[in-house]
Amino acid sequence: MINKKTEIRVRYADTDKMQFVYNGKYFEYFEVGRTELLRSLGLPYKEIEVKGYQLPLLEAGIKYKNAGKYDDILEVEAIVNELPKPVIHIDYIIRRNGTDEIVAEGFTKHIFINIDNKKAVRPPKFYLDILSPFFQNEK
Repeated sequence: MINKKTEIRVRYADTDKMQFVYNGKYFEYFEVGRTELLRSLGLPYKEIEVKGYQLPLLEAGIKYKNAGKYDDILEVEAIVNELPKPVIHIDYIIRRNGTDEIVAEGFTKHIFINIDNKKAVRPPKFYLDILSPFFQNEK
């Protein structure tokens, strides 16, 4: 398993008329968590693209548990539970910082594509080489 926790402060612009985080913003928070997870592994999106690949979204889901509010500090945990083959499945848990209170949980699924022809490809060797050690003892 690989995981990374990232803090996000809820901006006023992220909230709706009820002063709750607008439901679509959580997908942006997922993106921040995913980006920071990859960056922590030495795989920032920029580097992946320089190597000729992109990671489009195939599917996403979310369950809302409690409302995030303006100025809350939320902790976004991005989790990879298995080596991608070929789909990359990332789970997310968003908690109110400093508590176990879950605000939302969800997932995204991605696939690698060639940056030039936009065709799906298997995860590249450089990606698997970095992720594989985290899954060596798992079956």
